[in-house]
Amino acid sequence: MPGVEDFWRREDRLTRFTALVQIFAESSVIDSVENALSKLDNLEALFEVTGEFDIVALISAADNVEFGEILRNKIRSIEGIKATAISVVLKDVRAPML
Repeated sequence: MPGVEDFWRREDRLTRFTALVQIFAESSVIDSVENALSKLDNLEALFEVTGEFDIVALISAADNVEFGEILRNKIRSIEGIKATAISVVLKDVRAPML
């Protein structure tokens, strides 16, 4: 069960710009792509998935401008990433109202 620290961290995340970055990666380098993504300061969660995408990263940023910089300069520059699709989080339906 999540602790109090997790609750506050989640609440802090709600005040930030948050997006799911769905990633298409070269199958031969998925491990190295995941390793590079796992080092990002703005990474909240990282999943290897089945289906249309190979990897899904939950990224938070101060605003959409910072997110755009992270996407262009950090994520899309990782060798082995072929393409990305972005879903911006509008609200966390499990979170308490602020």
